[in-house]
Amino acid sequence: MKSVLKSALAGAALVALAACGGNADDKAAANVEAAAENQADTLEQQADIAPNETMEEALEDQADNVEDAAENKAEAIDDRDDARLENKR
Repeated sequence: MKSVLKSALAGAALVALAACGGNADDKAAANVEAAAENQADTLEQQADIAPNETMEEALEDQADNVEDAAENKAEAIDDRDDARLENKR
């Protein structure tokens, strides 16, 4: 179930990036999200082998927080670009 959700989110992220202008900031935002996804995957793998349910849940929550923070950072990167484009007009 988690892999289906991750695939859907990754697909949505790619569609969103494809709709953007393709500037360097878009690549930076994608890199931020990709690095966070790798970190979250590692945390989820650790959760899968956690010795107890409490630790498993904590690791899964941490993975979610990493992904959320990366999404926010990527949006901030993209928003800065949008602001620069609007100021040039």
